[in-house]
Amino acid sequence: MIFERLLHSQGFGSRRQCRALIESGAVAVGEAVLDDPDAELDPRGLSFTVDSVRWDYREHAYLMLHKPAGFECSRDPQHHASVFALLPRPLVERNVQCVGRLDQDTTGLLLLSDDGAFVHQNTSPKRKVPKRYRVSTARPIEDAQLDALRAGVLLRDESQPLAAWAAERENATTLLLTIQEGKYHQVKRMVAAAGNHVEALHRDAIGNLTLPASLGPGQWQWLDEADFAALRTPMSHPDHRP
Repeated sequence: MIFERLLHSQGFGSRRQCRALIESGAVAVGEAVLDDPDAELDPRGLSFTVDSVRWDYREHAYLMLHKPAGFECSRDPQHHASVFALLPRPLVERNVQCVGRLDQDTTGLLLLSDDGAFVHQNTSPKRKVPKRYRVSTARPIEDAQLDALRAGVLLRDESQPLAAWAAERENATTLLLTIQEGKYHQVKRMVAAAGNHVEALHRDAIGNLTLPASLGPGQWQWLDEADFAALRTPMSHPDHRP
C-alpha cells in the first residue's frame, strides 16, 4: 500500500495532509524516518510512529472506553462534552461510532468501532446481547421488586411488559440488572416501574466482556482477541448455571 494512502486510512488527515506530514519527517517506520509518501509498504503487522507516538496499522478500529459521567455518546452533543473528546484525533477522524449509547450520567463500558458490520452485530435487537448494569437505588431493594423485574414490568408507551434477563441484589441498595434490549432510559424506567429509583447507573459488562478494573474513567484501549472471544461466547443465564 502506498504510504500516503496507508496513513490516510489510519485517520491522520486528508491525503494531502498525510503527504505533507510524511514529507516533513514526522513519520518513522522502525527506527528510520520515512519521508517518501509514495513508498510501497505491506500494512500487515506494520508499526509506525507519528510525532514519536507509536501506532499499529489496523484495518478497522475496535475499542472499549470507560465512559465517565457528564459525556454524551454523540458527535453533536447538546448539553455536555462528547465521548469522542476522550479519544485521540486519528480515531475520531477515521469515524469510529458508539456501539449503542449510554446516557450522559451513566458510566461504564462503551464499545466503539469504524466497522459497520461489528456495530450492527452488537446492537441488533435480534441478537439480544445481554448488558449488565450496576444500579445504585434510592431505597433498599425489596424481594418483590426483584420478582417484578424478573417477571416483567410494563413501561409507558410499551405494549408488552419488559423482563430483566437477570436481576440480583448485590447489597441493600445495589442491584445487578441485566437486560437484552436497549430502549430509551430502559433501566431507569424498569426500576421506577418496580417501585424504586435509580441514583447512579454503571454498565460493567456486555455479554461476557467485562470492563477491566485497570481501565479508569475516561481511558480507552484496543479490543484484543480475548475480548472478541468474550463477545462471541453466549452468556449462561443465571437460572441455567450448574
